[in-house]
Amino acid sequence: MGRIKGVSGLLGALSRRGFMQGAAATGLTITAMPKFAAAGDEKRLNFYNWDTYIGETTLADFTEVTGIEVKMDLFADNDELFAKLRSGNPGYDVIVPTGNWVARLRQADMLAPLDHSLIPNIRHITPRFLTGSSFDPGRKYSLPYMWGTIGIGYRKSKFTEPPYSWKWLYDSGEYSGRMALMTESDELLGMALKYLGYSLNSTDAGQLAQAEALIIKQKPHIKAFAEDNGQDLLASGEVDLVMEWNGDIAQVMAEDSDIGYIVPVEGSVVWEDTLAIPKGAPHLQNAHAFINFLHEPEVNAGIARTVQYASPNQSALALMDASYTQNPVIFAPQSVLDKSETLNYLGEEATTKRQEACTRIFAA
Repeated sequence: MGRIKGVSGLLGALSRRGFMQGAAATGLTITAMPKFAAAGDEKRLNFYNWDTYIGETTLADFTEVTGIEVKMDLFADNDELFAKLRSGNPGYDVIVPTGNWVARLRQADMLAPLDHSLIPNIRHITPRFLTGSSFDPGRKYSLPYMWGTIGIGYRKSKFTEPPYSWKWLYDSGEYSGRMALMTESDELLGMALKYLGYSLNSTDAGQLAQAEALIIKQKPHIKAFAEDNGQDLLASGEVDLVMEWNGDIAQVMAEDSDIGYIVPVEGSVVWEDTLAIPKGAPHLQNAHAFINFLHEPEVNAGIARTVQYASPNQSALALMDASYTQNPVIFAPQSVLDKSETLNYLGEEATTKRQEACTRIFAA
């Protein structure tokens, strides 16, 4: 899932040294970090993440607290993440797959089980994320990182009313050459299925064929299938509307009052990104320590302020002000959530068919 560049550090401009002093002054406990760091792993961690889906100084803060140096590599979408691990883990310790991909990675035996005893900050996570996961019951292989929706980002001055329907992207030429769609097969086809009145998790061949035909018909009007820069195309004025993750649009909205975001009336996807440890991770203790650190309330709040996605950490939410917790772009109204769905892993055959449909779309 495309993610925006980090633009602010942990808790604003607080330095790492100031963070440590503040932690001591407020009684913040960085739970068992030095113990984990000394547990036998070399002081290294290899992190595979979306671009850059983290606070600006979070990694440096972790290094200062633990002595563990972090190397972060970036992927553009879940397909790339899966492909990187398919022939064996090249050395990553923590990865950030989207929920439905956790099930796919687990089925392919690519994930290591989590030791919850090494992640005491689980207690800060909102309970529904721990008990209600359809893709990882019992959270044996993943913990939530951030969550949100997909919708339409648009330039307000170009519209007399918000683009309330997916038709503006999938079934209209009014903004020909001024629109962009996402590239990932589940999302690209899923939103077309929602517009057509079907479940975004449909495996019906006829319904999928309709969605594919709809996008191919619309293709002459589409400026780009954007891998990781739809919000940038909108911010730069290259397009007037984009299909994008809500946090990406929330970030550019903070910089440009002429940009808006809406989840279409047909509904959308409610997604969850996760923290997981790939099988064969060379630094298991450090991986657990890092996941635990990311769920320290102050740390998690700092990340959420930067990336502008919804935190699943209830203790972090308690530290946030109303401009975050009451922002409908970050936290979609219940009426929107009621019409939306969670993407499921549909099995290897169904996934392959969707990917083949997208290959035909891109080649048409």
